Amino acid sequence: MKAFICTGLIIISSLAAFSQESEFKVYPNGLIYNESTMTILSRIADSLNLKYKKCNDFPEYFSLYQGTGHLVKLMTGDMKEASRDMLNQLPLEDFLEKYPQAIIHKNHTVVWQRYKDYRQKNISRFETIALNNDAISSITVYDTSMLYNPDNTRWIYVHHKRTNYSNEYIEAFYFPAPLVSKKLPKEYSLSIGYADCMIDTTTAKFKDNLDFGSPSMPTDWQTLNIKEKNKLLEQMRGTKVMGFCSMDNSPRLHAANIALLSAETARWEIFLKAHLDIMNDRFERVSDGNYAWGARKTYIRELEELNIDVNELIFGISFRISNPSSNHYFGAVDRIGRALSESKQRKILEERILHTIADSTLDEYNRMIFYYLFINYNHYLQDPSEQKENLKKLSLSVRSFPENIRNTIAKN
Repeated sequence: MKAFICTGLIIISSLAAFSQESEFKVYPNGLIYNESTMTILSRIADSLNLKYKKCNDFPEYFSLYQGTGHLVKLMTGDMKEASRDMLNQLPLEDFLEKYPQAIIHKNHTVVWQRYKDYRQKNISRFETIALNNDAISSITVYDTSMLYNPDNTRWIYVHHKRTNYSNEYIEAFYFPAPLVSKKLPKEYSLSIGYADCMIDTTTAKFKDNLDFGSPSMPTDWQTLNIKEKNKLLEQMRGTKVMGFCSMDNSPRLHAANIALLSAETARWEIFLKAHLDIMNDRFERVSDGNYAWGARKTYIRELEELNIDVNELIFGISFRISNPSSNHYFGAVDRIGRALSESKQRKILEERILHTIADSTLDEYNRMIFYYLFINYNHYLQDPSEQKENLKKLSLSVRSFPENIRNTIAKN
């Protein structure tokens, strides 16, 4: 049934592509919000900008824990004893002497991320940072007894039991030195602070205990009074829409409806999150093929028309930090890159991204995040000669990376 629905959606979407350029209604001002709505939003944005300028108490932000790790795999031998040796933090040289069959890949940049899964269970994930076509290696640890302690943990491992599809094996990271978290330079912390101020991290877009569904917007919604619009908005916020497939536009349409209603009711704290979700295409789908990505526009112009500092906002949601505020918004690098290629300020942003990549006072992981951001930004530019020139600029910016990262970039 879902396959039939998705096939129908593909046909409908293909026909729609010939009849209109935008996935949402575009008003005479060229935006997906009409003139009166933009006026309401601009006034709120002006007051928030003033609030930010008066704020002197900005928190310090810290990078994710990161450092050099050696990837070790053991495919044969006494797995139980090897696990005990790792748990007891046997030095790498002694381990390799005891298990000469172990496969080792040295000098990866590894980042440690902590989060809770859907069951609210603590998870530690250690992941190599891939560059371009490199494969990502990761180890996800569920056992709380194996949580990483920078002071005394050198080994993090997962013992995979034998299954019908694979043999027993161990994969691990060995850290020759503790992973570290660095304080972000003030200029970047200010960007994060600006993003949190504008997005309002005290409120979530959706309410708790969501129902799944596909609510529709009444055709006469603009004739509703403020109280009725607020009631409709709360109904929308209480429902989560899941996309069936790549061509299912219902999650984006749902977010657009929330953005429209929150704008009409001056609920900025909801509006900006909904609009950023559209820009970042942050929605759940059963499947999502890249053939559908091109039609999903970013609508960055709507933000630029609101007198907010889009430069600071975009930068603030691009950094990855270990101490975010509750409900902090993390942007998607690929979508942000595309949005910046459509920005009126793209040349200013371009230089700032290159500066960030080259800044050796910033942690390596965030510098690599901005490296990816620039690659995605450059991909969406229309002028091949400009793209070529940008790659030359990028090659200069990465010179201050550590040698192992520079070598990996050079190979790709």
